[in-house]
Amino acid sequence: MSIEPVFSPQRPILVAGPCAAESESQIMAAARSLQGSGIALFRAGLWKPRTRPGAFEGVGAIGLKWLQRVRQETGLSVTTEVATAQHVEACLTYSVDVLWLGARTTANPFSVQEIADALRGVDIPVLVKNPVNPDLKLWIGAFERLYSAGVRRLAAVHRGFSSYGDSMYRNAPRWQIAIDLMQALPGIEILCDISHICGRRDTLAETAQKAYDLNYDGLMVEVHPSPDEAWSDASQQITPAEFQRLVSTLVRRALTNDDPDFLASLENCRRAIDEIDEEIIALIARRMELVRDIGLIKKEKNVAVLQPERFRALREALLLRGQKNELSQEFITLLLEAIHQESINQQERLLNTQRVSSERRGAP
Repeated sequence: MSIEPVFSPQRPILVAGPCAAESESQIMAAARSLQGSGIALFRAGLWKPRTRPGAFEGVGAIGLKWLQRVRQETGLSVTTEVATAQHVEACLTYSVDVLWLGARTTANPFSVQEIADALRGVDIPVLVKNPVNPDLKLWIGAFERLYSAGVRRLAAVHRGFSSYGDSMYRNAPRWQIAIDLMQALPGIEILCDISHICGRRDTLAETAQKAYDLNYDGLMVEVHPSPDEAWSDASQQITPAEFQRLVSTLVRRALTNDDPDFLASLENCRRAIDEIDEEIIALIARRMELVRDIGLIKKEKNVAVLQPERFRALREALLLRGQKNELSQEFITLLLEAIHQESINQQERLLNTQRVSSERRGAP
């Protein structure tokens, strides 16, 4: 795919505005407060897919007139979320500048295809949020469907992924998936939706700086004139003044540096990392040898492969050890889950191989 940029070369790209359009006065107040702030797009949701019925599901198509007024009176380009072909058609009627696909829509190939078909032959930029579940192929698939329909100006929005259990995030960032997207689609512009990742105001700055440190192109931030009175996602929205303070405190870093001492130091560190990585792989391979030995012992005594109590004890011990070594709980959890899953796979593969071999020996 030869994806074309949505935004100008100026960085950072900032997309800001309320989670949802609530009234014309609210939308105009938010837009006027952001006028002159350097944002590339003014955002506001008109159709809100909610987890449970009864919650505010957006004002619908009437809000398109408000966005049209925003563009006419402030000069700001506008964007909103679409989830159906009817949404697309309504937005095109009111000349919305940019569309975006929400996480729930991206997760549904039928919905993405419906939107792609509605956009066939239309030259309009589209932002694609990651699917709610951590599935890189599903995210890439959404881009492929839109591209096949002729949409060339595409950008990504990383808004985090749903997870079960307690977490400091509303939607776990799983940064590696976004990094993998950058590798899979070189040159694609990617924004970080810090509002949906955090779900709360006090961690927005930290998450935004993390995105900048990872060379994201910009941010999507929910900004509301009176956040505490917002009809949806009040806890993650901030005032226009708070938005300005947030943006002013962030540090944009250079992609590289030509200083010879810097390059030499970097290369030395990378060589050391390569050696350590080789040691890590060798240690994991040795661990899996022991895992297979355990699998044979379990088989002899007809013991199940999965041992929940053992895993819980191991998890607690490693989380404590990781904390002492300044490693995040998220990292230790992901690492342990990956190793544990591979251990189960190794034992199951061993048992299956032995079963097939026994069946062959017993065959007439």
